[in-house]
Amino acid sequence: MLAHSVFFSLHDNSPAAIDKLVASCKKYLADHPGVVFFCAGTLNKELDRAVNDRAFDVALHVVFDGKPAHDLYQTAPTHLTFIAENKDNWKQVRIFDADVESA
Repeated sequence: MLAHSVFFSLHDNSPAAIDKLVASCKKYLADHPGVVFFCAGTLNKELDRAVNDRAFDVALHVVFDGKPAHDLYQTAPTHLTFIAENKDNWKQVRIFDADVESA
């Protein structure tokens, strides 16, 4: 499987703007062929240890059944619409892709 984790830092990181991006993730990115697991959410402000990376507002995690599904997702019309509708508020986007196995 391939885990695709995306961390968004926003120019406007008001609660309304954060909620809008999370809703957009759910609307456009949750239902793609080959998705094994999907979730989107916000920084947990209570977890503030020295090792916590807190340089994001919204986190997106999508696990695909393999790289081919990930590759199709990258060019899917709904993924491209998500980018077009939201990219103006992105200050930074960090993407971490990893090959993963379940226990």
